[in-house]
Amino acid sequence: MGLTGTGRRERILVTRRLAPGTLDRLTAHHSVELHDSDAVMPRDQLLQAVRGKHAALTTLDDRVDEQFLEAAGPGLRVVANHAVGLHNIDREACAARGVQVTNTPGVLTESTADLTMALLLGAARRIGEGERTVRSAAPWNWAPNFLLGMELSGERLGILGMGEIGRAVARRAQGFGLRLGYHNRSPLPDEHASGAQWRPLEQLLAESALLVVSCPLTEQTRGLLDARRLALLPTGAVVVSITAGVVDENALAAALGSGALLAAAVDHHTHEPTVNQALLAQERALLTPHLGSATTSTRQAMGALAVDNILAVLDGRRPPTPA
Repeated sequence: MGLTGTGRRERILVTRRLAPGTLDRLTAHHSVELHDSDAVMPRDQLLQAVRGKHAALTTLDDRVDEQFLEAAGPGLRVVANHAVGLHNIDREACAARGVQVTNTPGVLTESTADLTMALLLGAARRIGEGERTVRSAAPWNWAPNFLLGMELSGERLGILGMGEIGRAVARRAQGFGLRLGYHNRSPLPDEHASGAQWRPLEQLLAESALLVVSCPLTEQTRGLLDARRLALLPTGAVVVSITAGVVDENALAAALGSGALLAAAVDHHTHEPTVNQALLAQERALLTPHLGSATTSTRQAMGALAVDNILAVLDGRRPPTPA
């Protein structure tokens, strides 16, 4: 779990163990200090390790703020986030110090969309409850009213956030015969909407028997789906959230408890790795540990892109995916 170092020239901190071989291009030319663990790097250790570094490869659990930047010192040139999200990074503070911020968009789109559809099916068909029933070894038997869920075909799916992942979900949803609506700040060109129709937010909620929340977390979207807005969904709706912080998790749990919602699924939790206790108490909440990009090929691609970004900045070039 300690830190290991290899290589020469510029000094780079990598805060988490990555896929095998990912760091080879860094260690070939630079001095890499690796937190060789799957665990989150303790804050005090992170601040000590980043001192004097020229680059940092971070994850969503690493808070990059004034304290982090002050600890790093004036030599820090790039923070490469091993994620598409950036809510762990104070981008204004980085910009003020001339630190380039990058992320890893695009390469995780398809795997995250696959997981989103799995959650949508799992929640709508109550698969989590069914799996727990079987594993409990408690007596059960097939019955006409046993664990009834929702068919997807013909239902309206609302997508809150039609970025790359939202559009990939829409493409998959067409194959299930879902009718599609979406909300962004402004409508997309028709050729990018995959047959989905733009709706104002509250109209989208009122029309959607199924809702996927895939918009990025920003100051404008934080807590956007509060109790009032969740109450606009049709009775018996299903909510799938793959973005932390946009859905009020206590309000979501309350809607499940009251029967206003049939089911919900959450993959990216607001206070990871802590999971909301009210949601944990809801049998119809399908909860997964941030698995959206968790395929071998995607995690390898994310690591490779983060390395590409670091190498580009240290070589004085524009990074492939500046944030």
